[in-house]
Amino acid sequence: MTRRSTLAAAARARRRAQRGFTLIELMVTVTILAILAALAAPSFNEAFLGNKLAAYANSFVASAQFARSEAIKRNGTVVMCRSATGTACATSGTWQQGWIVWRDDNANSTVDSGEVLQIQQALSPDYRFSAASDAYSLDFLASGGAQISGGGSPATLTLCRATPEPGRQERTLRVTATGRTSVEKTTTGSCT
Repeated sequence: MTRRSTLAAAARARRRAQRGFTLIELMVTVTILAILAALAAPSFNEAFLGNKLAAYANSFVASAQFARSEAIKRNGTVVMCRSATGTACATSGTWQQGWIVWRDDNANSTVDSGEVLQIQQALSPDYRFSAASDAYSLDFLASGGAQISGGGSPATLTLCRATPEPGRQERTLRVTATGRTSVEKTTTGSCT
């Protein structure tokens, strides 16, 4: 082989090694990725919504179970009520404003200094968390049972996303007179 043919072969090899995507190949790849992303986005949003609803529902259930176990442990009444301030129960509004768990040591139905055991801050304004029968307080007794103030038994609460548009998923939470708490996933798609 001559030096010239060797240089020509090396130049061809470099051109092949340096060859990249053409503009058309790049556009086709980007288009396919865009289509796949558009198909995946709604599923991702539903998964995110489901996780957020589960987190809020789990927080409520954990507070109710905590209140019930504290009532049994203390052999007295422990109250879980909706509260915007973290220091007093609210008889208006919804559970979305947050809630507190407190022990009613002197049985006066008023939150006194040092009685608050747990505070849950307000939920995101994009979500709605309300009780069907306007139950605003759950009194857990030493027996483990629950008395629902402002509503019948069981207390039924609905948690859903209200804005920017109602989601297809909701969580229905129930607290029975025996103090048991349950969560059910529903998909009515109506957040009222």
